[in-house]
Amino acid sequence: MMKRKLSTRRANPGASSNNVPSYPPRITPEASKHTNSNGRPTTGTTPHSRSTAPHSRNAAPHSRSTAPHSRSTAPHSRSATPYYKRNKPTSSNNHSTTNSQSSPKTIFSRDPKLKIIGLGGLEEVGRNMTLLEYDNDIIIIDMGLMFPEEDMPGVDYIIPDISYLKGKEKNVKGVIITHGHYDHIGAISHLIPELGFPTLYMSPLTAGLVKKRHEEYKIRELDIVIVDPEKDKVQLGNFLVEFFRVNHNIPDSFGVVVRTPLGTIVHTGDFKIDFSPLHDKPADLNRFAEIGRSGVLALLSDSTNAGNPGFQISEHVVEKELEKIFIDAPGMIVTGTFASLLNRVQQCISLAEKFGRKVYLDGRSMISNVEIAHELGYIKYNKDTLIDGEDIKKLPRNKVLMIGTGAQGEKNAVLKRIANKDHKFVSIEKGDSIIFSSSVIPGNERSIQSLKDTFYRQGANVFHYKMMDVHAGGHAQQEDLKLTIRLFKPKYFMPIEANYFLRVIHADVAKTVDIPESNILIPDNAQITEFYRQDREVKAEVTKTRVPFDYVMVDGLGVGDVSNIVLRDRQLLADDGMFVVITTVETKTGKLVGSPDIISRGFVYMKESKTLIDEARQKIRNICKAKAKNPDYNADANEIKNEIRDQIGKFLFTKTKRRPMVLPVVIEV
Repeated sequence: MMKRKLSTRRANPGASSNNVPSYPPRITPEASKHTNSNGRPTTGTTPHSRSTAPHSRNAAPHSRSTAPHSRSTAPHSRSATPYYKRNKPTSSNNHSTTNSQSSPKTIFSRDPKLKIIGLGGLEEVGRNMTLLEYDNDIIIIDMGLMFPEEDMPGVDYIIPDISYLKGKEKNVKGVIITHGHYDHIGAISHLIPELGFPTLYMSPLTAGLVKKRHEEYKIRELDIVIVDPEKDKVQLGNFLVEFFRVNHNIPDSFGVVVRTPLGTIVHTGDFKIDFSPLHDKPADLNRFAEIGRSGVLALLSDSTNAGNPGFQISEHVVEKELEKIFIDAPGMIVTGTFASLLNRVQQCISLAEKFGRKVYLDGRSMISNVEIAHELGYIKYNKDTLIDGEDIKKLPRNKVLMIGTGAQGEKNAVLKRIANKDHKFVSIEKGDSIIFSSSVIPGNERSIQSLKDTFYRQGANVFHYKMMDVHAGGHAQQEDLKLTIRLFKPKYFMPIEANYFLRVIHADVAKTVDIPESNILIPDNAQITEFYRQDREVKAEVTKTRVPFDYVMVDGLGVGDVSNIVLRDRQLLADDGMFVVITTVETKTGKLVGSPDIISRGFVYMKESKTLIDEARQKIRNICKAKAKNPDYNADANEIKNEIRDQIGKFLFTKTKRRPMVLPVVIEV
């Protein structure tokens, strides 16, 4: 497999962390199984074991191999034993304890509370960022962006608000990135500098995509450690972090296991369960079950497709449907998909090679992502498969496949330019095939339908996921979610990564597999969920406490400088335009000099609204005269501006029932 040259390092088994607590290690029930003759916990691993860490996978008959050549201790861990102590449970679950002889008096532990805070992803799809905090240690899972909503004109994207972390930068022990989609990596280059450049842990492909995006910012390089989800562990302060392989529609995706002093937290990341994936390994369900047997305090699970019944369809099914199109297509094939759906891109390239077609890639992000994935060995193709746009005319149309972005109907994307006949190399002819291999993002329905209509008018055959299975989502559906809960067997359940209604649906799904309603946690963004010991048991509560949180909007080079007031002004301009009034007055007397100038943009066409403009101009004269005659007039230009804004605004609404933004400009001479 080819390796991209990254400024990264691999997780180094046996390396030690600098975050060593000053107190001696305390022993968990599991750790007590791995003690020496002095009763002290062992900190290394034997040649025949993966790890002697507490919560490590036990040697049950169904556990992983304990062959002599298996890996040893965790990367970046001083010791496989976390620094905490637990009362020995009477059940297999490490997150709850009982004591039949204990006093009925409520006992509160002096141990710190474990806090989980979502700084995005709990009231929307996107902007994913979750932090776990125990004592003075914090770890972060994902740093994503969210694309703007319809009422945010001009905004490029939105990132998490990290105001809560101001002053706590040194407490951040590490950042784990689950996969390479923008809603999980898009805010890294904005937020990591604010936190003092903590170390990031991610898979090789994710690292390639993150580094490529980070290069655009021309700032200090990121400190990236590559992890293998099947082998590596990382000690980050009080947290022992492990990983597990999942399926998604981008390779190298993983979930996260966080062993904390109060119990094990599992974060699925974006995932689905595919028993027959293409160009990828199946999700490691044995590992799911192994983690579940060790005891899971809380499961944080992807809710994006919680409203869809059944299982998510396999990529194997998608490839069969795509192959039918390749067999029958008489002309050029144009496939529109997301640049991040690298598994789909690989499918299409493989089919093109099978049926003797050359492949033309278009779209900046598409070309960049494929280049990175190819260099790292995640996308494979023959040397002569890819062609430049100039080569298309040299080939028969039935020997060309084009893969591009724009399946959401974006204004300047590849498919839109082709439909508008603005593309330099590609045009549609009768008999060509257009494949929309992506889901429809809510809000884009009309744009996509308009795009389809245009292609139909040009004589193309259009295929989309409602006609045949040319797309499989990257997120688990209800039966996948049930299976996941059954395997992890959590005490508490927290649906994440979706709007509120989808998280409630996911909660209802959890109830069908025996998760009590009292153990389901549904916090909003910035709301603190606490785990604490009480009566020798770990309990959880979604508190009413919220950390500082707001929209942080990125517009061009500006980050966070687009306030609600700016958005309101943009919305006003977008709705009814603006009406600019320019007046010249004498400084001392306030008398009007000459005639007021009026400029209308987006409000009325001035040549066809002469009567309205003349009436407005006369009203402005009257305002200035009244001010000049007022004995209390103090030659304040702002006073004239406010009067013009108020009275002209009311006048225009009376005449037109519209509310343009009135911008008075007063020039004093």
